[in-house]
Amino acid sequence: MTLSLAHILSARRTLRGVADATPFVPSPFMTKAAGQDFLLKLENMQPIGAFKLRGAMNAVMALSEGTAGVTCCSTGNHGRGVAYAAGLRGIRAVICMSELVPQAKVDGIRALGAEVRIKGRSQDEALAESLRLVKEDGLVEISPFDDPHVIAGQGTIGLEMLEARPDLHTILVPLSGGGLAAGVALAAKSINPDIRVIGVSMDRGAAMHLSIAAGHPVEVEEVASLADSLGGGVGMQNRLSFPLCRDLLDDTVLVTEDEIYQAMQVLFYEDRIVAEGACVVGLAATLAGKVPAAEGPVGTIITGRNLDMTMFHDIMAGRDVQLGDVTVKGKPYGA
Repeated sequence: MTLSLAHILSARRTLRGVADATPFVPSPFMTKAAGQDFLLKLENMQPIGAFKLRGAMNAVMALSEGTAGVTCCSTGNHGRGVAYAAGLRGIRAVICMSELVPQAKVDGIRALGAEVRIKGRSQDEALAESLRLVKEDGLVEISPFDDPHVIAGQGTIGLEMLEARPDLHTILVPLSGGGLAAGVALAAKSINPDIRVIGVSMDRGAAMHLSIAAGHPVEVEEVASLADSLGGGVGMQNRLSFPLCRDLLDDTVLVTEDEIYQAMQVLFYEDRIVAEGACVVGLAATLAGKVPAAEGPVGTIITGRNLDMTMFHDIMAGRDVQLGDVTVKGKPYGA
């Protein structure tokens, strides 16, 4: 299937009134840091607290009548979106997750009425369980990123950003399996071929970044990260999100855990926004000087708010945070 702007426009009609029209607001602090208008697309204001509802809902609503149910593997927010959308359709949802997914995200999915299966310590192991359910229980698997309906749904974010600010020069997109980046880049560049779209990820286990560099999907080791939503591979048989990201992204950049920690503090203390570490990678890259200076307004996507609040409190208090065998040294904001 060749995706186009027409698929994104169709997705917008499906999402209307439920998962669309999130605020796109300026950040005075980041505007000063970037030297250009810097705007935040607040997908943390979605009903499930994350952008993933767009793609999940578009995919679930496209299923034929009589579908037995749906399944997926997820680091949290995609599973929440599939669970929410399945609830709207009144069908069964089974979400498969690895042991690395924070308990807060597991609990959030169960609260939406979905079943949760915890399998292994990687997205690949969770995916294997999801595919087993497809084969044995007749469920439909909805990929978190390599699905045309999911990519088109996520692309509605880029559509809304350009409609609100046609003068955008640069979009900084959190980059994981590439569903969001592919959809946003497709929408944005269909409207303005000259716009710059940059994918941003953490510097440990950045699957799409490494895959683009290699010229083909590669496997990565998953490790604990403040940007846990960006964990996981791109799928060795990736059909859609990898080639779209490879062809449409102008660049990909990586940020450290220390830079993510600082950007989470900035977003909270300067803009009063609670958000996951994955949301702030665009801010982190800008503050660290890793993004070339923009010649016009910059937009980034605050992708979700479904995080471990104990860890969030530690970061806001400037305390150390333990991520597996790595300690991120704390520092009080403004100190």
